[in-house]
Amino acid sequence: MTVDLWRWTYEGYDPSTERLREALCTLGNGYLGTRGACSETPAGPGHYPGTYVAGCYDRLTSSVAGRSTDNEEMVNLPNWLPLRFRVAGDGGDGTWLSPDSPRLTAHRQTLDLRAGTLRRWSEYAVDTAGGRLAVEQTRLVHMHHPHLAAQRTAFTPVGWSGTIEVESGIDGDVRNAGVARYRDLAGRHLTDVCAGTDGGEVVWLQCRTVDSDVRVAVAARTRAAGPPEAPRTTEVGGSAVAQRLRIPVRDGATAHVDKTAAIHTSRDTAIGSAGHAARAGARDAEEFPRLLASHRRAWDALWQRARVDVPGEAGHILHLHLFHVLQTLSPHTADLDVGVPARGLHGEAYRGHVFWDELFVLPWMNLHFPEVSRSLLAYRHRRLPAARRAARAAGAAGAMYPWQSGSDGREETPRLHLNPRSGRWLADHSRLQHHVGSAVAYNVWQYASSTADTDFLLGDGAEMLLEVARFWADRAEWDGSLERYRIHGVVGPDEYHDSYPGASTPGLSDNAYTNVTAAWVLSRALDVHRALPPGRRDELSGRLGLRPDEPERWEHVAHTLHVPFHDGVISQFAGYEALAELDWAAYRRRYPDIRRLDRLLEAEGDSVNRYRASKQADVLMLGYLFSPRELHGLMAQLGVVLDDAVWRSTVDYYLRRTSHGSTLSSVVHAWVLARSRPEQAWHHAWEALTGDVADLQGGTTPEGVHLGAMAGTLDFVQRGLTGLEQHDGALWLDPAPLPELARFRLGVRVLGHRDVELRFRRGAVLVEVPRASRGALRVRLAGREVLVRPGQVARLRLPPPAAGARRAG
Repeated sequence: MTVDLWRWTYEGYDPSTERLREALCTLGNGYLGTRGACSETPAGPGHYPGTYVAGCYDRLTSSVAGRSTDNEEMVNLPNWLPLRFRVAGDGGDGTWLSPDSPRLTAHRQTLDLRAGTLRRWSEYAVDTAGGRLAVEQTRLVHMHHPHLAAQRTAFTPVGWSGTIEVESGIDGDVRNAGVARYRDLAGRHLTDVCAGTDGGEVVWLQCRTVDSDVRVAVAARTRAAGPPEAPRTTEVGGSAVAQRLRIPVRDGATAHVDKTAAIHTSRDTAIGSAGHAARAGARDAEEFPRLLASHRRAWDALWQRARVDVPGEAGHILHLHLFHVLQTLSPHTADLDVGVPARGLHGEAYRGHVFWDELFVLPWMNLHFPEVSRSLLAYRHRRLPAARRAARAAGAAGAMYPWQSGSDGREETPRLHLNPRSGRWLADHSRLQHHVGSAVAYNVWQYASSTADTDFLLGDGAEMLLEVARFWADRAEWDGSLERYRIHGVVGPDEYHDSYPGASTPGLSDNAYTNVTAAWVLSRALDVHRALPPGRRDELSGRLGLRPDEPERWEHVAHTLHVPFHDGVISQFAGYEALAELDWAAYRRRYPDIRRLDRLLEAEGDSVNRYRASKQADVLMLGYLFSPRELHGLMAQLGVVLDDAVWRSTVDYYLRRTSHGSTLSSVVHAWVLARSRPEQAWHHAWEALTGDVADLQGGTTPEGVHLGAMAGTLDFVQRGLTGLEQHDGALWLDPAPLPELARFRLGVRVLGHRDVELRFRRGAVLVEVPRASRGALRVRLAGREVLVRPGQVARLRLPPPAAGARRAG
């Protein structure tokens, strides 16, 4: 693989890494995504073509370990890619050519991030006399027209002339089979497949999902460029449709075949039917060169709004991360009812579900595409009734958001999960991660703070905040012996520990992260409740059935939740100190990779519940969400003294006991360590940067990229290294550049100013306010405030690291 600032190029063809390339070369536009699979290869061991539309889910019932279980998944839709070719007549032997063919002599593929295209070039030996066929294909998923995708395939014969036969079609015989451990589950989500042609260049295929009854239509126009028109025949099968064209070619001359696809579902707006919309879209689409030009203009606009320039390989990877974030969450997302799929539109891992990953995504989106952030929060608000029903079913008030969400907001976390090392299906208790509700509330508050969107905060945002606060207030139980409230029966972000050793019921007590963030939610709910205009407060209280005494209880619980400690550090949960210490060195000697320590132990007949071992950051997440000033204040509110020495000891304690079985863990650790231990911070930052590029989790990236970690690396530069905050109508900066990331440039949208540019150099930061801005921007750094007027550039000197360290490590 070779890398430049805007291109990722893979030289040669390696079937063993093809699925990883397909995930990393996915193209999307926020509405749909298509994996970077070759159009001439069907699904198989080395390839997995997949096309997904955001928010298109379906539910099927499977039999697992003798139990019937329902699973909802993001649906793999009909494949629009198929286009295969061969040399016809006397010059060929009837063999369809593909990268898997022994006739392949050279192969290269390039992902162009700036243009948003995937370009593949292959060369084949076509005869024994040295004749070659060079094939170059350029693919796009249109960033301006969200329902369109297209690819141009160019054929250039070298040393011969003759005829190329091209077959182009749509394949509806697809299933969800992109994740090996799910393959025993039911995966055929499409039914009532029918196909046809308009009698000319357009073929179409329609179907519907089995349970959710979403109508899906795909139409494709295949056109050979230039006269004379290539003769074509059409074949319509039960679940596929294809056209064959015979194209005369001359030695050294290039012939083009353009395929343009349109994809619609019955969830789309402003259409009569999905079928009519898809057929019209394919028929009326512009020619490929014009589509490519408008697609590039749309990408240019996105890159302008989301500038991040970091030198070296880190900058190259950050461009790739930003590219994939924008392909999953683009301005088109603002018009959709969707959340943040943890694996993007890139594959089927986690079944396309929405977790808490928006906690890592929205802080970056808020400063570039706030309209998208608002839409992602609206997804949560629309599912507030389902969260209320879940709370009632659990015997609690308020709203209990699901750990995994899909179409309608019910809990989608499976009851069972497979350990691929042991082959055993195990109980899955991760649905007890009720801290996801606090993440929703945190995102509401952060969005409103970043954008000053008080209408949202006092409207839908207030409703979510108050209902999550009511849930925590109701879940909290008074313990007279401690004179503290406690929260029982939860699982923390760590995920390894879901019960006490030998316990008959799942869940833990007083997970520190859960309790502290619950206290924060209760305090913010009080702030919002007090800020509501009287009419709005009365209206909302009446609609929610909010009793007059509830805010007083929130206040009490927010100040008396229990935070456990042991050995001078914050305990991950009550009783953590009673667990055994793990022999980490022994396990590292026995296994080359211990990230998924839980699977290793279970396969040995043991349980990670017995040990002081974490999958990912848990307690340390508090240092990710809150500055030391905020965290110290929260702890003081709870009657706990947290000084820098205690926090440093806590960080050290859990650093030694974390296996980093999640890509998010490296993001958090880099953030927490950036201001005190830059060498360690860079190690974790590099792990986060290369997690997907190098597939460090061992086979997980081919199933879909880790969108939260990708956005987290962007926000690590944007806020973690700059200390960027917005307070009191001013932009606050507190830079902590790492030696490896000391020079970079960002464009951000802050305090009503668009395209504010921040340029960080060794010893200084330059702040430029665009000439078109209205009014000046107040900037604070190291106790000094400057006023930067439109069209001006202010240079602020950075204080020495010791003097500028406002946040503890």
